[in-house]
Amino acid sequence: MQDAYGELEARGFLYQVTDEARVRERLARGPVTFYVGFDPTAATLHVGSLVPILAMRLLQRWGHRAVALVGGGTAMVGDPSGKTEARRLLGPDEIEANTRGLEAQLARFLVLDGARGVMRNNAEWLAPLQYIPFLRDIGRHFSVNRMLSAESYRLRLETGLSFLEFNYMLLQAYDFLVLHEREGCTLQVGGQDQWGNIVAGTDLIRRVRQDDAFGLTLPLLTSSSGEKFGKSVSGAVWLDADRTPPFDFYQFWRNTDDRDVARFLKLFTDLPPAECERLGALAPPLLNRAKEILGYEVTRLTHGAAAAAAAWGAACREFGEADPEHGVETSSGIRALSAGGSSASLPEVILEGPEAFVPIPVLDLFVRAGLCTSRGEARRLVRQGGARIGDRAVADETETLVPADAGPGTLLKAGRKRVARLVVRPAPR
Repeated sequence: MQDAYGELEARGFLYQVTDEARVRERLARGPVTFYVGFDPTAATLHVGSLVPILAMRLLQRWGHRAVALVGGGTAMVGDPSGKTEARRLLGPDEIEANTRGLEAQLARFLVLDGARGVMRNNAEWLAPLQYIPFLRDIGRHFSVNRMLSAESYRLRLETGLSFLEFNYMLLQAYDFLVLHEREGCTLQVGGQDQWGNIVAGTDLIRRVRQDDAFGLTLPLLTSSSGEKFGKSVSGAVWLDADRTPPFDFYQFWRNTDDRDVARFLKLFTDLPPAECERLGALAPPLLNRAKEILGYEVTRLTHGAAAAAAAWGAACREFGEADPEHGVETSSGIRALSAGGSSASLPEVILEGPEAFVPIPVLDLFVRAGLCTSRGEARRLVRQGGARIGDRAVADETETLVPADAGPGTLLKAGRKRVARLVVRPAPR
């Protein structure tokens, strides 16, 4: 692992490369400016986005310059890659709000000081484009036959591909050309479903500027059980703490399938690959310590060390610590933590004032606590025996609870893993 390419390879980041020997040589020779694009289709990224984000972070550590491109322009079109149906078209105000959210999140992981990295928005050059000149200058370099052979388009031909979406490849290729001209960008990095778009960009640069450019794709992850990565029982796992609290974020990683531990440690933490392999090879029950380390490290990168420590401590107090004697060797900062102290990182549902004395249906309580997404889901949880208030199981789906009658800090539990705290404030603040 003598260079950036070697570490990408050792950690499992590589899927396809346009010219492996030349990309390896170029990354080893000196700083390369590269870019990754993120379309603002939501106000927050999800854990699947951590694969390209942490690949960017790794390349920056090796001295390469990152361009984080937010697709304020391409989001107006919608990327058909990896989709069986067209994306919902977003309005300008929603795209602008989403863009601000993504820019703030990316800035937490990357150095964006100009010299080592910059943030760009492709609306800057896509929005002013005039259609006819664009087709004459850029569109003439694209073969429709070749475009239709791209996997991102072939998958959609059966269900219907709009002409609007058909333009997406041209726009993404044009992004690469603009960044090549303005930023000296010679490498695009993206998910494996972006291969056709990336190759189109390298080809466009060669045709228009007679310059070399390269592409590198990252694996789109699924768990060993076949589930789409980043999905939990209650939906996507987001990087925004308001949508996925740090405790739930930690628990997502803590519940990783045994078969995925070593792979995820290499991808999503800074621990040395050899240590990741050793931790992933631990036999149960000590393998749970490796899962704690995974949860702590990814939560630390995403939400900070304090939030990670609090989430780990709260989980240990509720479910037990996997390695209380700290016998498993690790370079992770988790080794210095104690499971004692406050459990303030637990999600809370707060009922105060007159509301504290009004009976609330248990189904509504579990929904308000974020443990269930609907009354129907809460009803199924009760029927399956998975809903608990404190130490007792909820046996009747019609049950109500007067919050003020509950003990201080009563815990609401959905199954064995999801927990929230009931906070009652009888007097208004």
